[in-house]
Amino acid sequence: MLGVLIINTGTPDAPRAPEVRRFLARFLSDQRVVELPRLLWQPLLRGVILPVRGPRSARNYRKIWMAGGSPLAVYSRDLAAAVQALLEATLGEGNVRVLDAYLYSDPDVAAGFELLREQGADEVVVLPLYPQCSGTTTGAAYDQVGAALRGWRDLPTLRVIGNYHDDAGYIGALAASVRGHWERHGRSPHLLMSFHGIPVRCVTNGDPYEAHCQRTARLLADALGLVAGEWTISFQSRFGSEKWLGPATDQVLAELPGRGVRELAVLCPGFGVDCLETLEEIAIGGAEIFEHAGGTRYEYVPALNAGPLHAAAVARLVLAGASDSQAATLQPDGNQPGASQAG
Repeated sequence: MLGVLIINTGTPDAPRAPEVRRFLARFLSDQRVVELPRLLWQPLLRGVILPVRGPRSARNYRKIWMAGGSPLAVYSRDLAAAVQALLEATLGEGNVRVLDAYLYSDPDVAAGFELLREQGADEVVVLPLYPQCSGTTTGAAYDQVGAALRGWRDLPTLRVIGNYHDDAGYIGALAASVRGHWERHGRSPHLLMSFHGIPVRCVTNGDPYEAHCQRTARLLADALGLVAGEWTISFQSRFGSEKWLGPATDQVLAELPGRGVRELAVLCPGFGVDCLETLEEIAIGGAEIFEHAGGTRYEYVPALNAGPLHAAAVARLVLAGASDSQAATLQPDGNQPGASQAG
C-alpha cells in the first residue's frame, strides 16, 4: 500500500496564550528555525520571547480561528482528504492512505509514520508543503522524517519531495486562483507576491530558497501575462535583529501608494494553505498598512488550500514520486472527474 504524509509546520491547539506558548516553544526551539546555540537562545526564548509573544500571538489567532480549529489545520486536513480521493480514483480504494502531519504540533511526523505502518504502507511518499526549499522548513521535515524512522527494522520504500517551486501543476493552480479572484472581484493593476522571509545568512550559506521564490514569481507572472511594473516580489514575517531577505513586505506595502499603486492584489505563493501569516499578517495587517499609506483598494488572494487544482497538483507530485508512478493519469490542468477550475 502507498502511504502519503503531507507535512506542514503546525499550529496551537487553541487560540489561548498557554497553548500558543507551547507551540512556539516547540517551533522556536528547533535549531533549523533559529540557528543559535541553545545555551544562549533558550533563556531568551523562555524568559522574554514566549511571555511576550504568546499572549500577542493568541490575540492574533483569535481573529482568524475557525470552528474546526486553526485555518492551517483545517485546510491541511481538507487537502489530505482531497488528495486521498484523487489517488483512490487512480490506485483503487484500500491501496493508498493520505495523512496530514505537523513538525511542531500533533499529529506529528512520527505519529504519521506509525499510523501508516499500522495500516500496511510499505511505500511512503512524504510531501513537505513548502514549494520553495529551505533548510529552515524542508530541512526540518527531513530531520523529523529521519528521526521518526530511527530504530525501525522493516523500513518502507521512501521518497521525500524536496521542492516543487516550478512544478507546472502548482504554477497552474496559482495562476488559476489569481484569475478566479480577478473574475470575482475585478482585476487589480498590480500583484504583490509575498513569500515568507529567512535570514540572508541562510542564503549566503547555500540555501536555495531565494532563487526558488524568484523562479516561482517569474513563472507565475509569465502565466498571468504580467509585465514589468505590474508585479512585485517581497518577503514577510521578519523575526529578530539580523538582516533578512528583502524587500520586506510591510515596507513595500507602505511604499507602493507613493509610487502610484493605489489598487493592489496580494498573493502568498509559498503558503500551501492559509494560516496566521497569511490571514492575520497579510490579509488584515497588510490592508491596514497599505490603506494608511494612501492605498484605496486592497485584495488578498487566498492560498490554494484544498482547492481541486491544488489537490490535483499534489496528487501528481505524489504519483511521480511513487515507485510505480501513474502520474500521467492526473493532468496538470486539474481535469479530473468532478474537478472545478475554482481555486
